[in-house]
Amino acid sequence: MVLKVALPLCLSYVPIGLACGILLNVAGFNTILTGLVSIMVFSGGAQFLIASMLTAHAPLHTVLLMLFFLELRYALLGSSISQYLHHTSRKFLYIFAVSLNDENYAVNYLKFATDKSWTPRNALMIEHYSLLFWTMANIVGSLIGGILTINLSIVDFALTSLFLYMIVMQLGNRLTIFISVFAGCLAAFFMVLLKSTMGLVVSTVIASLAGFMLEDYLVKHGKQRGFWLRKIKPKASRKVISKSGDS
Repeated sequence: MVLKVALPLCLSYVPIGLACGILLNVAGFNTILTGLVSIMVFSGGAQFLIASMLTAHAPLHTVLLMLFFLELRYALLGSSISQYLHHTSRKFLYIFAVSLNDENYAVNYLKFATDKSWTPRNALMIEHYSLLFWTMANIVGSLIGGILTINLSIVDFALTSLFLYMIVMQLGNRLTIFISVFAGCLAAFFMVLLKSTMGLVVSTVIASLAGFMLEDYLVKHGKQRGFWLRKIKPKASRKVISKSGDS
């Protein structure tokens, strides 16, 4: 039953995982290191970021800082799904947390919201199935990358495409669009000013703080339905999901 639920997600990981494994190989990771990174990081965005920044010879501390800000979203994902993980042990929560990612979170959250029989153990199996498929795809991609000769310019293109996709998927209102453009302008400015990838870190911090402060101001002044926070596309709420599951 659980494998049936996880299979569409797992199969979708195969082409992306192969590409990620190839790019990690280009960045200098051998097959063993690729497998370890896949298990320990388990984030397509983070692994593409690692491959791109190491290929561009970015300093290690800059890579770590960018990974920190990129992966901060898991604090929000974890807190939202924690309501379904009551009465589980600390050991279970730790294992669940280290194998959580965006896609298996979406599958599990939907199942928890619509299927009363869905258990934390089922959710953990979803995570482990997805981790298995992702790791195997990365390893196979690394082996393929050792055979093929690949132009390094594709690494930048792949990462740019990935983050453009992530931005588009998160566009909920005009404020998000404004902050995205603002962050891009800041990144260009600080990259030129500092002449290093540390400019990405600085621009990320400034744009994040600006977005938080603007959103906080608009919410406190009752402007949620104004120009900036008005939704530009429908978004399914938990109530909508629950109603669809009951029908």
